[in-house]
Amino acid sequence: MVDVSADERVTYVLVDGENIDATLGNSILGRRPRPDERPRWDRLLEWAEDAFEQPARGLFFLAVNDELPMPFIQALTAIGFRPVPLRGEGKVVDIAIQKMAEAIAQREADVALVSHDGDFVPQVRRLCDGTRHVALVGFSEFMNSAFRGLPGLRLVDMEHDVRAFNSRLPRIRIIAIDDFDPMEFL
Repeated sequence: MVDVSADERVTYVLVDGENIDATLGNSILGRRPRPDERPRWDRLLEWAEDAFEQPARGLFFLAVNDELPMPFIQALTAIGFRPVPLRGEGKVVDIAIQKMAEAIAQREADVALVSHDGDFVPQVRRLCDGTRHVALVGFSEFMNSAFRGLPGLRLVDMEHDVRAFNSRLPRIRIIAIDDFDPMEFL
């Protein structure tokens, strides 16, 4: 996490940890990801700072019960994220991210939302007001289609654009003909 003055513009990186983990495990790998198959979250912060050309503040939202997953919390903190552990009834992570997006809409700041969840479309629509940069980061083939029509929203692929993984994921995705490499299929 980068220290910035109160008046300096920043990019807030809001991570829906459960959504990314579930998509990676259930939809891409078909099993629980091994540690070496999980995203390198530090690369996401680096990407945000480069893409938006300003400091990034990472907020990693996760649902917890009565115990904090301290090794994961410490790892997130060490790479610059501020963990936001939440407990309660219902979709606590979604509720918190929605509230955070609404609060950010009141500030001069840019946003990168890391999720595929359509529950955030109203908040992201509000953020796409032409005064800020807004990105949706995830696996492009799993992003909710309601995001695709939002003006000015940048769709960013975690694997191909952010390069958040150390190894290639077994994904089936649409390939632009200019990017097609037959060697990948031999």
